[in-house]
Amino acid sequence: MAFELPDSWVWDFWVADDGEQYHLFFLYASRALQDPELRHHRASIGHAVSPDLRSWHRVADALVRSDPPAFDDLATWTGSVVRHPDGRWLMFYTGASLNKDGANVQSIGCASSLDLMTWDKSPGPLLKADPRWYETYSSDGNWHDEAFRDPWVFADPEGNGWHMLITARSAHGPASVPQDTIDRGVLGHAWSADLEHWELREPLTAPGSGFGQLEVPHVAEVNGRHVLVFNCLSQDMSPPRREGTTGGIWAVPIDSPTGPYDVARAHLLADPRLYVGKLVVDRVSGATQFLAFRNLEEGKFVGALADPQHVEWQGDRLVIRELAPAVQPPAPSPVLFEAGHQV
Repeated sequence: MAFELPDSWVWDFWVADDGEQYHLFFLYASRALQDPELRHHRASIGHAVSPDLRSWHRVADALVRSDPPAFDDLATWTGSVVRHPDGRWLMFYTGASLNKDGANVQSIGCASSLDLMTWDKSPGPLLKADPRWYETYSSDGNWHDEAFRDPWVFADPEGNGWHMLITARSAHGPASVPQDTIDRGVLGHAWSADLEHWELREPLTAPGSGFGQLEVPHVAEVNGRHVLVFNCLSQDMSPPRREGTTGGIWAVPIDSPTGPYDVARAHLLADPRLYVGKLVVDRVSGATQFLAFRNLEEGKFVGALADPQHVEWQGDRLVIRELAPAVQPPAPSPVLFEAGHQV
């Protein structure tokens, strides 16, 4: 059954597999806030375990914000977990802090664990936005925060160290439309030989594909084919990309996990009923399962993890097989669930 907390909203999440149990790390905040939009500045990282990706048992929390001043003294946000060759588990996570203008500045931190239960933070931040390539906060109103978050770490398939994908924005707008600052979303990139020392590099994608931000990215393999999955809602998309879609979870077929990624080819995988889609391998069946959190239902935020669903390729498009079409608003709108835009 889906994972839901009676007293807290649950949203962004990531999964680690220790060979016996799946470990769900998730952002949560108290429903006592009443307005779910306030949850972002109150987020902590919770933890639950499951034998099958369906029946979850909550255990002790993983991380909370640090005492100020610190790069994560506002909140701890989305990340990923990998196992170091020496046996330790490493969690790369987003630290959020407010600057003197009250803007949310994000950077990347790391915590380690021997058992996935007790986590110790390393001094941070590990990585920050470098203005050579990445947009930093400016009070001129280009963007509402300094977007540099959601680290997804994975091993190089050729054995050449480790890669990190980062939700970021380009320091420069698309050349064809320099005034359109919303269209600067890119996938930031960092590389490490040892998971300890990281080298920030230029983005793996170019601005100008219609996305203001590519949230919670990850790469996975489904039936022998690689795919990039990221998230973006219509309010964070350029007008041409926004036309005819509400946004949601996006997928891009790719030739290699390390890129290049042609984000202009992105197709909608799921509408805003679901958000932060993750592809996780079921170790029993070997099948890749699709997980996401329940986002909007009848216009209201839900904040709970949905049950796993099956995905498959239809041509060059990844689709979810078991999600019923959303109820469309009364006003005329394009059909989003025909071939090519299935959920």
